[in-house]
Amino acid sequence: MTEIIPFFILIMSVISFVVMGYDKSQAKNHKQRVSERTLWSLAIFGGGIGAYLGMQLFRHKTKHTNFRVGFLMLLIVYVFILFWLVKANNPSMI
Repeated sequence: MTEIIPFFILIMSVISFVVMGYDKSQAKNHKQRVSERTLWSLAIFGGGIGAYLGMQLFRHKTKHTNFRVGFLMLLIVYVFILFWLVKANNPSMI
């Protein structure tokens, strides 16, 4: 089970990253946008790392304090989870 969680976080982060880029593109072209609820759902359910990186790289939603702070907090949580899983599976590390 612990092998599946990092893979899930990776997949969700890639999806979140791509969706952030897509939504930025849609915003620039004044087209149909991705809802904020969808962006938050992807970030909360495993994609916090990709959502934060996408927000920074695409400079999307950076003026929204709730996204800046929330996505950063989710990034920290998911990095901690990944670190904890790696440490739990390799006790001789660090």
